[in-house]
Amino acid sequence: MSRKSLPDLVNGGWRKLQFEFFRQGIEVHWLIKGGASDPSVAVLNYEPGSAVPRHRHAGLETIVILDGVQSDESGDYAAGAVVLNEIGSEHSVWSKEGCVVLIQWNLPVIILGEKK
Repeated sequence: MSRKSLPDLVNGGWRKLQFEFFRQGIEVHWLIKGGASDPSVAVLNYEPGSAVPRHRHAGLETIVILDGVQSDESGDYAAGAVVLNEIGSEHSVWSKEGCVVLIQWNLPVIILGEKK
């Protein structure tokens, strides 16, 4: 079993991470990059006004808001909030002011209405 040592992500340590492009307006720092059938863990940095289109969760997704506010059709989630998206659930995600989240998903999401 391997271990990774990370900066204190909750208290702004995420600012020390190196990010790369994930999708328009969102950068990623991979902690564990799984494949099409493997879990992944990452820190996502949303620019103000960025969004993820409507998608379905093929596996459990757990999100901890580290900074800013992330929103979906069910509400707004500020720093410190924990969001659980169960298998089969669907939603869109956006951040008006920008946010940083720690995210773990068991399987990649299925983007709805987006051509491959």
